Amino acid sequence: MQKKILLRRFLRSKQFMFGLALVLILIFVAVFADQLAPLDPNEYHTADRLLPPQWFSHGTHGYILGTDSMGRDILSRMIVGAKSSMKVAVLGTLLSLVAGVVLGIIAGYKGGFLDVIIMRCTEVSMCVPTMTLGVVVMAIFGTSIFNLLLVMIISFWMSFARVCRNEVVSIRDREFIQASRALGATNFHIMFTQILPNVTTSLLIVCSNCFGSVILVESCLSYLYLGVQLPTASWGNMIAAGKDFLAIAPWTVIVPGVALMIAVMGFNFLGDGLRDVLDPRQTR
Repeated sequence: MQKKILLRRFLRSKQFMFGLALVLILIFVAVFADQLAPLDPNEYHTADRLLPPQWFSHGTHGYILGTDSMGRDILSRMIVGAKSSMKVAVLGTLLSLVAGVVLGIIAGYKGGFLDVIIMRCTEVSMCVPTMTLGVVVMAIFGTSIFNLLLVMIISFWMSFARVCRNEVVSIRDREFIQASRALGATNFHIMFTQILPNVTTSLLIVCSNCFGSVILVESCLSYLYLGVQLPTASWGNMIAAGKDFLAIAPWTVIVPGVALMIAVMGFNFLGDGLRDVLDPRQTR
């Protein structure tokens, strides 16, 4: 019965359904980017520089959304850019999730001095601007996907750690945990097989919102040419490449900008919808 009630809440939530639709479309485009791109996204056509959108007037193999300053098809680059953004978003969010959950569970379950140290580290990390951290890391260690993911982990692990720690503190002294201790269960078993399943709802909401933030940070760093490197297409470096031609060819900036807006909006709506649906204070 509970599953039916939960499903009904999901279907009634306009925020969740709208966000889910946008996210599913984004995932589909990212997974099948190579098949969906009508033209080679890195192929130059100097004779076709800054062509306006043709809107299928030349068929599916024409420049549907126009070309950039190098004569490359913007639609193809936008599609491949979705693949680049989702790859960074998935890896960055999952690695941040793992780091945050491990530290959050340890802090909440152990408490004491260890809890104080980990929570003070989260507060220090939250005081460092993400873009400043990204610029510093890329300037010192160079531009690479590994360093980009390192920036994402340092920037977002604390969100998972704080939520996880607070949830663990609220349940670590409940009867079923005390029973497990009395039966001789190890701390590792209690933390990751009994406590962790009880905090997945909150982590799922944070995870959904984190996806949008990671995509936005990656695009900002790529705009500065510190994220995904050319010639690989990214929405951020597409906007950076088109900004000098905004007056005469606005589509070079508008198209990737709208794609970025839709992606971030989709994950934000999905996260807000999950929070509203899974909120235990909701009435049936």
